[in-house]
Amino acid sequence: MKLKDFSLLLLLFFTANTFAQFTINGVVLGADGKKVAAVAVYNKTSATKTSTNSNGEFSFEVDENKNYELVFYKENYGIVEKTVTTSDSNLQIVLEKITALSEVVINKQRDKVFALNKLRDIEETAIYAGKKTEVIAVNKLTANKSTNNTRQIFAQVVGLTINESSDGGLQLSIGGRGLNPNRTSNFNTRQNGYDISADVLGYPESYYATPTEALEEIQIVRGAASLQYGTQFGGLVNFKIKKPPTKPFELITRNTVGSYNLVTNFTSISGTNGKFSYYSFYNFKQGDGFRPNSDFNSKNYFANLNYQFTSNTSLHFDYTYFNYLAQQAGGLTDVMFNENPEQSNRSRNWFAVNWNLFALRLKHKFANNADFSLQLFGLDASRKTVGYRSNRVSSEDIDGTVRDLIAGDFVNYGAEARYLKRYQIKGNNSAFLIGAKYYQSRNTGIQGPGSAGSDANFHLATDDFPFYANQSDYVFPNINISLFGENIIKVSPKFSITPGFRFEKIRTKAEGSYRKINLDLAGNVILDETIVENNDKDRNFLLLGIGFSYKPQNRIEFYGNVSQNYRSVTFNDIRTVSPSQVIANDITDEKGYTSDIGVRGQIGNKITFDSSVYALYYDDKIGEYEAQNPNGAAAVVRFRDNIGTAITYGFETMIDWSLSNTFFNQNEDFSWNLFTNTAITNSEYLKSNAPNIKGNKVEFVPLYNIKSGSAIGYKNFMASLQFTYVSSQFSEANNSVTDTNDNTYGIFGQIPAYYVADISTSYKWKRFKLEAGINNFTNNSYFTRRATGYPGPGIIPSDNRTFYATLEFTF
Repeated sequence: MKLKDFSLLLLLFFTANTFAQFTINGVVLGADGKKVAAVAVYNKTSATKTSTNSNGEFSFEVDENKNYELVFYKENYGIVEKTVTTSDSNLQIVLEKITALSEVVINKQRDKVFALNKLRDIEETAIYAGKKTEVIAVNKLTANKSTNNTRQIFAQVVGLTINESSDGGLQLSIGGRGLNPNRTSNFNTRQNGYDISADVLGYPESYYATPTEALEEIQIVRGAASLQYGTQFGGLVNFKIKKPPTKPFELITRNTVGSYNLVTNFTSISGTNGKFSYYSFYNFKQGDGFRPNSDFNSKNYFANLNYQFTSNTSLHFDYTYFNYLAQQAGGLTDVMFNENPEQSNRSRNWFAVNWNLFALRLKHKFANNADFSLQLFGLDASRKTVGYRSNRVSSEDIDGTVRDLIAGDFVNYGAEARYLKRYQIKGNNSAFLIGAKYYQSRNTGIQGPGSAGSDANFHLATDDFPFYANQSDYVFPNINISLFGENIIKVSPKFSITPGFRFEKIRTKAEGSYRKINLDLAGNVILDETIVENNDKDRNFLLLGIGFSYKPQNRIEFYGNVSQNYRSVTFNDIRTVSPSQVIANDITDEKGYTSDIGVRGQIGNKITFDSSVYALYYDDKIGEYEAQNPNGAAAVVRFRDNIGTAITYGFETMIDWSLSNTFFNQNEDFSWNLFTNTAITNSEYLKSNAPNIKGNKVEFVPLYNIKSGSAIGYKNFMASLQFTYVSSQFSEANNSVTDTNDNTYGIFGQIPAYYVADISTSYKWKRFKLEAGINNFTNNSYFTRRATGYPGPGIIPSDNRTFYATLEFTF
C-alpha cells in the first residue's frame, strides 16, 4: 500500500482545530467529612476516566449543554452514580465506607466498574478506538490461577488456540486465526506496557509468563495493534500487574497443593505511604508433571516501586526475576500416544530459563489536556536446552550417548515515548497520538554436542564428540527504530474515524559460522568444513491503517478497522538445526493485512456481547510441509519456508448473560452468569510455489473453537463450570492426515478434535479464602501440539485429570 493512496487520510490525521471546552469539577468526601483520595471517577457518557487527587478533587473537560452520567468507585466503599451537567460546579460526592461485604456483592461492584473500565477509546497515552479489544478481569475469575490454567483464564477471549502442557503454567502459548501458538510468538507480549519476549524481532518467543495470581487484568488487542505496538499479526497481549492498595501495608499469601506433587506459594506485599507506593511478590512452583521425566521447579520475584511527585507527575520502576529448570518428557508417536499417553522414553532432556527484566516509566499530565509517557526497558536473559532429539521418536534414548545442546543469551534494551493531545473539532472531543520507539539487541546462540550424562548439564562437550554434526556459533545484533501515530477524529458525537501509521526501520544481522560434517556408513568423516555467514537484512517500510467507531446509543458500539501487518523472519530460528525440521535458506519476512468489523456492548445490566467478522491476508506466509530432507539425508522432515499467499477468515462472538440480573435482581447476595465464546473459522492457501499446497487449509485453524460455561455465587461461595471444544486442525501446510500406525515420527498429521471440562470453586471466610477444583474432570486423553523441536519431537500430550486446592490469607 503506497503513501499516496492515503494522502487525504494523513491530511486529516494531522488536522486539529481546537475549540473551547467546559469543565465539571468537584470533591469526594467520606461519611466523616474527610476528603477521599484515589477514587476512580468514570464518565459513562463520554467513556473517559479520572481519579481524585490527594485532596479528593477531580475534574473533567467535556462538551457543553449535555447531561453526563458519572460513577464513583473505591474498594470498600459503596458505588455512587450521579447525573450532572456543565452548569454544576464544585460538586460534593459522599462515599459510604462498607465493611464485611460478601464475595458476590464485591464481584457485582467489580462487574459494574469493569464494564466501564474495559479498554476505552483513550487509555493514558494509547488509542484503542475502532479496534477489536478484549480485557480479562482476573479478580473476577474462579479458576486455577496457581498454574496459570490458560484454558480457563482466557475462556472469554474468542478464537484463541492454546498449546497445553504440564509445566505448571511456566510458559504461555496462545495463537489464533491461523497463528502458531508456540510461546505466543505471533503476539507482541508485554507486562505493564513493556516488552517481555526474548527478542521482539529476532526471537519473539515468551519464555516468561506473569503469574496470574499477580495480575489485575490481561489486555488483548487484535491485529490492528500493529500500528502502536509493532508488526506482529496477532496483535498485543499486555499483562497488567496489580496496583498497590491505598493502605500502608498488605500481605497476601497463597499456598497450593495439587496432583503429581504440585506445590506452589505466592506471597505479595504492597502498600502506600504518602507519595510512595510499592507492590512486590515471590512465586515458587514445583511438581512432577503427569508423565515421567517431567518435573519442574521455578522461582519468580517481582518488585514495583512508584513515586507520585505531584498529582500530574509520577515515576514507576519494575524489576522481574524468573528462573526455572524443567525436565522434558519428549514427544510420542501416534502409536505410542494411542497405547499410553502418559509414557515417556526420554529421561535426559532438560530445559532452563533465567530472565531479568527492567523497566522505568515516567508519566506526566500537561495543563493543556495532554499526556506524556517515557518508558525505558531492558532484558538480560538466557535459555538453555540439552537432550536427545532424534526425529525417530520411538528410538530409545541410550545413556552415555551424545545429546544436542542449544543455548541462547538475550540482551536487549529500548525506549518508547508517547505524547497524546486531546482537542475538539466542532465541539466533539478528539485525540492525537504520536510516539517513537528505539530498540536494540545483541543476542548470541550456540549449538553443539552436549554431555553424555543424564543430568541438567548445559556445557558443550566438543572435546568428547569432536565430529558432532549440529554445531553453530552466532551473534544476532538487531536495531529497530519506529515512529507511529494515530488520531481519533470525532466527526460527530457518535461517529469517529481513527487513521494511523507506523514507520519502521529494521536491521537484523546474523554473524557466525556453522560446521558441516558428513560421515560414511562406517562412521568415518568424509567432509568437515566450517561455513562462515554474515547475513544482513536492512529494510524500511510504512504501515498504514484506519478504524471507525459508531455509538448509536449508550453502551452499544459498531467498530471496524483494517491495518497492514509485517513480521520479521527470525535469524535465530534459521540457524538452529533440528533433525525433524529444515528451514529454507532464502526464507524472508511475512507481509499482509488484518481487518475486523463488529458490534459490541451491553443490553441493560443483563447481557454483554461482542460479535465480529474478520480476515487475515498473508503474503509470503511462513509455514511447514512434509518433504524429503534437502540436505541429502533419507529422513522425511517438516520443511519451513515462505509457502505462499493465504487467507484466514471467520466469525467470532462472545455473549455473557447475567441470569441473576434477569430473574433474581432483588437478591444482592446471589449471582449467576452463563457465557458462550464461539469462533467459526475457515482458511485457504490462495497460491503457492510449493508442491500440493494451493487450495489447502492453513495450519492451526480449527473450524470450530467453542468455550462455554457458567459461574454461580451465593454470599461468599463461588463456583464455575467450563466446557471447551476444538475441532480438528492441520499441523502443517500440506494437510497430512493422521496415520494411526505411525510409530516413527509423530510430527505429521492432524491435531484431532477434543473436548475438555473444568470445575473450580472458592469460599471466603474473614481473611481466608479456600479455592479448589478439578481440571479435565472427564479425564480425556488429547493433545494440542505436534512439536518438531523441544519439548519433542512428536506429540505432546495434554494433562489428564488433575486437582488443586489453594488457601489464601490476607493480612
